Amino acid sequence: MEGVRSKLSTMWVFATLNYLYCDVVTLMDPNLLRGFVVGRVGGVEVTQGFLLAAGVLVEIPMAMVLFSRLLGRRTNRIANVAAGAVMTIIQAGTLIARIPAPYYAFFSAIEIATTAVIVWYAWTRLAGPRPVAAAVQTVTALG
Repeated sequence: MEGVRSKLSTMWVFATLNYLYCDVVTLMDPNLLRGFVVGRVGGVEVTQGFLLAAGVLVEIPMAMVLFSRLLGRRTNRIANVAAGAVMTIIQAGTLIARIPAPYYAFFSAIEIATTAVIVWYAWTRLAGPRPVAAAVQTVTALG
């Protein structure tokens, strides 16, 4: 179980670094930077509420780095599947909402792939023991 937790946590670190570096690169885009300075980017007003929502969104993968290591098997599975699915859907949605810059599409592809793998890995590796496998283990231990 510890190996699974470690791998999930590492994948969340990788996803988080990609989210953060994509944001850093976005700030290097002169057109978007001008929009950030005046408080309007891509038709979206950058308000305190918007910034709070962005903060909550970026906190999800950062929290999962820790939660993947600390939560029990069942709760860990639910949290990783839910957080991974939410982040995958939101990131995919940003690609559909507008035609992205090439750098953004590049980072998004990596982020979507990573969070989709997290969902798959948590779903398959944190599942409870299968009845037949548990029975074989019990018989083997007794025999």
